[in-house]
Amino acid sequence: MSTALLAALPITTDAPLTTAALERAADGPVEIQIEAGVRERVAACHEFALRRIQDGRPVYGATTGFGPLVTFRGRDSAADQCDNALAHLSAGQGPDLEPATVRGAMLVRLTSLCRGHSGVSLPVVEALAAALGTTFAPAVPRLGSLGASGDLIPLSYVARALRGEGLAYVNGERLPAADALSLAGLTPVELDGRDALALVNGTSLTAAAAGLAAASLVRSRSAAVALSALLTDVLGAEPAFLVPELLEAFGHPEAALVGAELRDRLDGVVPSGTRPLQEPYTVRCTPQLIGAATSALEYAGQVVERDLNSVSDNPLFFPDRDLVAHGGNFFGQPAAFSCDLLSLAATQLGNLAERQLDLLIDPHRNGGLAPMLSTDPGRQHALQGVQLAATAIVAAMRRGAHPASVQSLPTNLHNQDVIPFGTQAALNALETARLLRLLHGSLAVALRQAAYLTHRPLSRHGSALVDQIAEVSAPVEHDRPLDEEVRQAASVLDRLAEQV
Repeated sequence: MSTALLAALPITTDAPLTTAALERAADGPVEIQIEAGVRERVAACHEFALRRIQDGRPVYGATTGFGPLVTFRGRDSAADQCDNALAHLSAGQGPDLEPATVRGAMLVRLTSLCRGHSGVSLPVVEALAAALGTTFAPAVPRLGSLGASGDLIPLSYVARALRGEGLAYVNGERLPAADALSLAGLTPVELDGRDALALVNGTSLTAAAAGLAAASLVRSRSAAVALSALLTDVLGAEPAFLVPELLEAFGHPEAALVGAELRDRLDGVVPSGTRPLQEPYTVRCTPQLIGAATSALEYAGQVVERDLNSVSDNPLFFPDRDLVAHGGNFFGQPAAFSCDLLSLAATQLGNLAERQLDLLIDPHRNGGLAPMLSTDPGRQHALQGVQLAATAIVAAMRRGAHPASVQSLPTNLHNQDVIPFGTQAALNALETARLLRLLHGSLAVALRQAAYLTHRPLSRHGSALVDQIAEVSAPVEHDRPLDEEVRQAASVLDRLAEQV
């Protein structure tokens, strides 16, 4: 199915949520289809929840206070209880999250609510779906969530914006939420029952950021293979390190898989015959390194898929069993571990790309090409600035690689006495993924320049990749700004990875 056709299809709330759908909703307006069966189970669960709230039996957050104040009565009316839930949680700090990330969180929250276990009213899911059909995105501060008891603070800003309170973006402009709703053609939603708590009491921001990071890194993993093959090609290295028997003996099937991909991309390569018997690890160990990253991405991807489709809330309602179950399905530990792993894998792929760039511009190791790949060293500096930026980028990635998932701090009167910090792990993974794209864009521009300077014929795949990068980056014969070309080259790699 073509990308254009896929983008035109509605996202159905009764189907598993994928990272592809998540990225579509993050990027812009999408049609959300709420099927009749979904509407029926949401309505049935809502009616059951209201009955249980009204029959005098305690239901957390509906008849009680929140968090450690659960031993006290809540407000007398459900509407006041909703107001209170959102008011006390609106305490976030820091710059706004990117609207795309917030829109992703809205889709994840919608998916969870549509499973029919949260007791939410039908107008709430309809409001989320309608908002995703426009460019509307609540303004949400970056800091506040612990990834435990749900992403309470960030999602409170989402809920308030849907009511016309606070701030929101529409068409990229930051406005009072009431104005943004009006411009988008949306109506403020009214909350009752446990609607407010159902909107905030899940790790939907964590799951969305994790999903966006995982999707980006899957593309970057393909880019790492393509660029590593092109580096081998441009250097004229002998691909002996890709012998199938060698990689199969390593015992890790992902390394053998990467080796097969590299062999395919190097089909028809003509070694220079001047390289050393054993290449530096930035060439020789690419199957092992990218293979290990592949394994990490596969594990994290499984966790992300589960999180995107989980029912993250407390309590959960099971009308068919006359059950209200109180527990901890808002505890984002799986996402925290997997997102820390994503950051580690991305950072090592970043280390590889930065060292490959360094190898390429060094005349003592690049097969005799000019320093900095300059056409006139001293008068022209070619990739010198790009390498400086790449060094800064990889340093930023390394600083962010420290795991968030073990930074537990007791809080909330020791109600939340162990917490996973999944949201910080996920947002960090997303930022690390974006930085890796820029490193790959930097390496792509350098490889395009190296191919221009060498007079050796390249393999079929190598020539094709150089031609595609050349569409956004001409040879550097005279120094010019390369920042935008790096970003465009990263986008070229994304498109190629999507084709793969």
